[in-house]
Amino acid sequence: MATPLPRDPIADARLNWERHGWSEVAAPMAAITAIMRTQQILLARIDGVLKPFGVTFARYELLALLSFAHGGALPMNKASALLQVHPTSVTNAVDRLQGVGLVIRSTHPTDGRTTLIELTPEGRALAGRATAALNVEVFAQSGFTEQEVDQLIRVLGSFRRDAGDFA
Repeated sequence: MATPLPRDPIADARLNWERHGWSEVAAPMAAITAIMRTQQILLARIDGVLKPFGVTFARYELLALLSFAHGGALPMNKASALLQVHPTSVTNAVDRLQGVGLVIRSTHPTDGRTTLIELTPEGRALAGRATAALNVEVFAQSGFTEQEVDQLIRVLGSFRRDAGDFA
């Protein structure tokens, strides 16, 4: 990690917004910028844990989703919906994961138009090991107190619902 800055640049940006006459949006700008920076920090931690497993967070999310699915398989369109990503992103992840033997594609047994994604035994094992590492190295050491976690879940969940992420 880089050497910490002597001051909070987001707090400085807020002051600059206020000095330029944008006081009414200075606090929301600082909050949104802080969320974006926090996402960068957390993603860097997650990527550091997942790197030895040879997967990105996006590919890990797909493996984890499949590991929770009945029989370790899901239709590609359902995986896309549950991961809340464009179908092209799922196709790209499946291509990469299939290329290293972690998933396979197959035709749905009752709907020939639907492609299933299924974990291989190697994919299931890797998902399990990666999840264990993330649980220990990231999720158990989030940097947030239990109360802060509860507040974040509530605040961000409300925002996401209001934005149409879920009903």
